[in-house]
Amino acid sequence: MQFLVLTERRMDQFPAEMWTPELLEAESQRVRQLYAAGVVRSIWRRKDQPGAVLLLEVATEAEAKEAVESLPLAQKGMLTFSVTTGLEPYPGFGPR
Repeated sequence: MQFLVLTERRMDQFPAEMWTPELLEAESQRVRQLYAAGVVRSIWRRKDQPGAVLLLEVATEAEAKEAVESLPLAQKGMLTFSVTTGLEPYPGFGPR
């Protein structure tokens, strides 16, 4: 099943010096691992605010939450998830 996750970076609650290149590289590396494992299907950076939009392929919502909670920024409380929702096919493209 696919899940859509919108993340928000908590820029206002953490000083700029906490957003180190090493931490951001660890975040990127974890996303690459999840992508290689087939969990992250797509990821985009948000233009409206700091954060990302992820499309995940997992069996349950619990697995989706487990995946995003494994991100280093989430583990440090520097990332929140404003939306986590399951997706289903759009019926307008199906047979009539």
